[in-house]
Amino acid sequence: MPTALPKVAWIGLGIMGSPMSENLIRAGYDVTGHTLEQAKLERLAAAGGTAAGSVAEAVRDADVIVTMVPASPQVEAIAYGEDGILENARPGALLIDTSSITPQTSVDLAAAAADRGIRVLDAPVSGGEAGAVEAVLSIMVGGDQADFDEARPLLEVLGGTVVRCGPHGSGQTVKAANQLIVAVNIQACAEAVVFLEKSGVDLSAALEVLGGGLAGSTVLARKKDNFLRRAFAPGFRVDLHHKDMGIVTEAARSVGAALPVGSVVANLVASLRAQGDGGLDHSALLRGVQRLSGLTVED
Repeated sequence: MPTALPKVAWIGLGIMGSPMSENLIRAGYDVTGHTLEQAKLERLAAAGGTAAGSVAEAVRDADVIVTMVPASPQVEAIAYGEDGILENARPGALLIDTSSITPQTSVDLAAAAADRGIRVLDAPVSGGEAGAVEAVLSIMVGGDQADFDEARPLLEVLGGTVVRCGPHGSGQTVKAANQLIVAVNIQACAEAVVFLEKSGVDLSAALEVLGGGLAGSTVLARKKDNFLRRAFAPGFRVDLHHKDMGIVTEAARSVGAALPVGSVVANLVASLRAQGDGGLDHSALLRGVQRLSGLTVED
């Protein structure tokens, strides 16, 4: 007899959380979700999930709890306190936090949860909204091997690359490195776009041929249309990448790793946010390069 799929609670149904939870529902999982936006709860119910009115209600009977919220303060808000996950989840439950937060927050959460008999994996993801929708996310996991082995079938519904990177906090450390690489890559692409356009080159043709050579990257493939159409509807917001650049900068400083290029790009992301573009997709780093190059940027 096949083993029944675990009952899942999903906390956080935003740009990433909604499609990820829906992929679990399509795979046959029983998903009960909670988020702060009523429309997102209605979307979950329409997809075949169950809407819960609180975190406590969502997690009470769950075997696995998955969280996807913006940052460390939100993780702490849903995890701790009388109405939080740790007070209301049953002992033995597995908490998988897919949020992108500081490694130390993940380490602290795992320790606090262990006191309650709750197991924790930090499992941040990369791939953006498109990767979430297409279930091809890269998932970097920190935690005990046995817990990872148990979680792997569920995580493989959500992503195409699922790798345990080490103990608690390791997933978040690798995610911080991922965000460093992505930001620097987007910035380089943005600078190339402005350089090409100011040189009078056919931008579409140029990006096509660049994508086929060593300059090609997932970033260029995913964001090429954003650059060509100047379309910056958020798949991953500048505000969140600003948060992530703070995480990697702080973590690198704590271990004595120099980030000479990363620090510059972190400041460029911060500058873009200060200019009012924090709600746009991170490919809007192009707008910052345009401004520095004396070009008019449309509101």
